[in-house]
Amino acid sequence: MDQASTLRKMVGKSDPGTTTQIITLTSGKGGVGKSTISVNLGLALATAGKKVLLFDADLGLANVNVLLGVVPKFNLYHVIKGHKELEDIIIRTPEGLDIIAGASGYSMLANLSDKERGTLVSAFEKLSGYDIMLIDTGAGVSSNVVGFTLPADKVIVVTTPEPTAITDAYGIIKSIVLVAPDKNLKLLVNRAQSSLEGKKVAERVINISSQFLNVRVENLGFIYDDDNVSKSIRRQKPFYQLFPGCKAASCLDIVASRILEQELPKRNESGVGAFFKKIFSPAM
Repeated sequence: MDQASTLRKMVGKSDPGTTTQIITLTSGKGGVGKSTISVNLGLALATAGKKVLLFDADLGLANVNVLLGVVPKFNLYHVIKGHKELEDIIIRTPEGLDIIAGASGYSMLANLSDKERGTLVSAFEKLSGYDIMLIDTGAGVSSNVVGFTLPADKVIVVTTPEPTAITDAYGIIKSIVLVAPDKNLKLLVNRAQSSLEGKKVAERVINISSQFLNVRVENLGFIYDDDNVSKSIRRQKPFYQLFPGCKAASCLDIVASRILEQELPKRNESGVGAFFKKIFSPAM
């Protein structure tokens, strides 16, 4: 039985409730493959039978749509200004992954008026029916990036074996736990040359986080350094779709299965609307 079939069986045993699990993917630096992982992880979860929404939350340089080879006619700007409903700007892929494209190069989301924040929150409160929402943040430790991690059920920090990436992964973990010390943190090592390298990099970040921050970071796994990933990026298609049997896709199936195995944390408010109310509320 292939991994995707196993994933589908797990979904069949899962809770049929409609509570949306919010997972934020972030990184301490750019260039680690976070957006590529976000898109392909979304496809892996959708293939497993989950209803998935991916929100491109990079407020300065949105690129999820570029990875998919699509040019959205509308984005959140049109929702904020009242020109479009949120449903009108959602990109729906044949594989079942829904996407809200960010406004590339447009920074107004970081400087919304109270009225505009209210409009955006109201729009997101109308969304329902999603099992999982993935948030693809920008890179770095800015308040905008950290802000998208705080209300999430889980935060996946993406790094690579490069020393600078490891240092910056620790940096974003530190920035998050200073504000939310009990945050559910996961680490995903991208572009590992071997399973041993992936394990060693994860252990290094996990150990220093435990030693200096007194925080538990869980090893979510690794993604092989796979030439098929760069090939798919050049073709503006997800590697999970173009090369479903490649090493990177197989690793991603394992990551997806681990996400589906984990119990959804209990919270007072649930769903996409509650998440964005915390992100964009006028009080912030």
